[in-house]
Formats: sequence, C-alpha cells, structure tokens
Amino acid sequence: MQQYFKLLLLTIVMASCEQHPFKNGQQGRCVGVKDGDTIVVVIDGVQTTIRLAEVDCPEKRQAFGQRAKQFTSDLCFGRQVSVEAKNKDRYGRTVGIVYIDDNTVLNKELVKAGFAWRYVQYSEDAEYGTLENEARAAKKGLWAGANPIAPWEYRKTNNTSSPHHKKKSQPVEQEEEVEVES
Repeated sequence: MQQYFKLLLLTIVMASCEQHPFKNGQQGRCVGVKDGDTIVVVIDGVQTTIRLAEVDCPEKRQAFGQRAKQFTSDLCFGRQVSVEAKNKDRYGRTVGIVYIDDNTVLNKELVKAGFAWRYVQYSEDAEYGTLENEARAAKKGLWAGANPIAPWEYRKTNNTSSPHHKKKSQPVEQEEEVEVES
C-alpha cells in the first residue's frame, strides 16, 4: 500500500511539472505596462493587473520611473508570460512573480538592472537583496544617481499612496544624465 502512495505521489508531481513550462503559473499575454512594477496580462480572456512581488520600482514621476517602465515593456510587452500569483493587494491587484521564459524572472531582472529596489517590507526571497547590492555596487540604473530615493519614501513625501493617484501640478523629476547598462 505504501508503494502505491509513493507511485501516486510521483505521478502527480510529474504531471504537474509537465502541464506548464513556467513554474505552474497561469499563462497569458502581456498587453499593458502601467509602470515598472505593474503590468496587465490577459489570462483566459480576462485582463488582469499584476503587481510584481518582491520589488518596488520608482514612481512614473520619479527619477528613473520612466526608464523602469520602458525596461519592463522591453522585456514583456506583447509576449507570452506566466504569473505565479502570491496574493492580492489592497487595490485588488494580483501580486505575483512574472516569468518571461523558463529562466527569466521579470521581477529579478528589474532589480538586477538597477530599476527596482527589493521591497523589503513585503519580500520573502533574500536573493532580491543580493541582486540589489550587486546593482548598487556596479552603479547600474538608478544606482548611478547621486541620491536615489526609495519609492515608498517618495510616495510619503509626495502623497502618492494610491496606484490611481495622479498629481498633475507637480513636474516630473528630472533624471540625471548617466550611463545605463542593459
């Protein structure tokens, strides 16, 4: 009988691995990039807003915010992706890990390129901290700037806590001219 359960368990594990090449997440096409850490994916015919887990990119009006958005767009817009949903945030968005292919995790690529911080308050994976430290040391992306301000600090001082908040009277912060490695 124990042999039977081992075989059954092995069969279930093997079947789940074969179902899907992207870590058993839901597959869909990325049809929109709202900002560096928020995309829109059509999954089973339904548009779903995905907030990338573990990371926080500069806000759109913040230095490097537009570059982070462009980086995300370059990697996933129009492509088939897979989403490993972790939970929902207070705005109803799915929070998850986005796989571009078997070996590329969008969330990690943003940190590695210097276009996102590890969102320590919500991060469970220490690898994001390692990637951030490496990007800082190499002065990649926003780390090439003189004094990068974490997005959660920027939101506090600019009263932009909602993902739908638009502050029209405030000019976009100017980015410093720096070399950006891709």
